[in-house]
Amino acid sequence: MAVIDELRAVSLFQDLSQRQLRQLARLVKEREFRPGVTVVEEGTMSGVCFFVVAEGEASVSVDGTEVARLGAGDHFGELALITETERTASVTAVTRLRCHVIAFWDFRRFAKDNPEVAWKLLQHVSRMLVAERGRAARAALFTA
Repeated sequence: MAVIDELRAVSLFQDLSQRQLRQLARLVKEREFRPGVTVVEEGTMSGVCFFVVAEGEASVSVDGTEVARLGAGDHFGELALITETERTASVTAVTRLRCHVIAFWDFRRFAKDNPEVAWKLLQHVSRMLVAERGRAARAALFTA
């Protein structure tokens, strides 16, 4: 599958035009990770990049507990695109993992030129925040 097709499969990029997808594809670097390799590590400044999983499977963990699995079409690192802070989770390759990687500074320029992407990213991060608040509220009920 071509990089443009793989990017189009990502919810953040689904509404982009063919021209915009070509622009974004030019910013992408491809990286491969062997099983067991930690791609990003919770609590560290392990790069300020956004990752799109092209092939393979990865485990997402917080405080050492797996919270999700990622596969082709999934993405991670969107908070690093906005906050430039420490990673909030670790992502480890379960199988051979091929990712498209976009550096923060390249994505920022792209988002400024394509405000609909910035808007979708804002909506996505807001949904993440709402979900996290819901989890925290449920946890508080069980610990009270």
